[in-house]
Amino acid sequence: MSSDAHPASAVRPERGWIARRGWRVGIVVLIAVLPLVFQDSYWRTNLIVCSINIMLAIGLDFILGYAGQLNLGHSAFYGIGAYASTLLITKLGVPFWVAFVLAVVLSGTAGMALSIFAVRLRGHYLAIASLAFAVIVHQVLLNWISLTQGPLGIYGIKPPPEIALPGLPPISFSDPANMFYLVAGFAFLFYLLLDQFVRSPIGETLTAVREDEVSASSFGINCAGWKVFAFGIGSALAGAAGAFYASFVGTLVPDAFIITESFTVLAMVIVGGVGTLIGPAWGAILLTLLPELLREFGDLRLVLYGAALTLVVLFVPGGMVQAMQILRTRIGRLLAAADGGMRP
Repeated sequence: MSSDAHPASAVRPERGWIARRGWRVGIVVLIAVLPLVFQDSYWRTNLIVCSINIMLAIGLDFILGYAGQLNLGHSAFYGIGAYASTLLITKLGVPFWVAFVLAVVLSGTAGMALSIFAVRLRGHYLAIASLAFAVIVHQVLLNWISLTQGPLGIYGIKPPPEIALPGLPPISFSDPANMFYLVAGFAFLFYLLLDQFVRSPIGETLTAVREDEVSASSFGINCAGWKVFAFGIGSALAGAAGAFYASFVGTLVPDAFIITESFTVLAMVIVGGVGTLIGPAWGAILLTLLPELLREFGDLRLVLYGAALTLVVLFVPGGMVQAMQILRTRIGRLLAAADGGMRP
């Protein structure tokens, strides 16, 4: 065989790697261009919210889609991250980025602690346990007034500190465009981290645990440990989203982290495509922007929003990823048919 020849098994991974690298470069370019296209502060604000929701959605998808754990308490870790970072900054004078890291660690630890106690639960029982945890966290935030200010809320939360680069003016995150670059950049980095996880033996192990715990245990896999790991990573991402939310909005009230927020994030994951990682990211973008695009319809937008979700669940249970695959297959068939019809 010639030295220039390559077996198909060697060519396909190389093409896949090139495609993934090109896709990542495209995302970076898109992030850079979006604030230039949408210069209105209203839409820049929505772009920041999209980035925060992407963190929440991919974190939950790592728990649900890859480890198979139905977590309905995601809003709790979101709130823990937001309040932990804010209280560390306002009450203890901790620098923002140190508070950010500590909030992420605390949220991840809380997720692991919940998972350790609930690791033997499955399906609806785990869902109920995580939902109860979210209710408890919300009540703590609401009633521990001496610490969280309760329903009065915490106001005047500052954005992340300016970054000074040599030869350039300081980068201020009070500017929505710069804040978007910061949050979207972290969302993209978190996505790349999870993507590396799911493409590595870690992803294969989690999939084995999700599909059949008995078989996975027979191969020596510590199912309980991997569930705790998945909960910790997903909860840590929710904590990061909460820390950015607090510094972006500038105000914290417990009602921002009620249990319905967990269901909203779950809808993003389902609409995008459970267990696909890219799907929940697209689902987060769609379900964040769709209500804004339908705002001109007034109260009718809620009906249209609900109808769109219902149609997706009924006809495309695999979410947006499945819809794109169906569309790609049909286009391929049409092109193949057209090519066949043009041949003599």
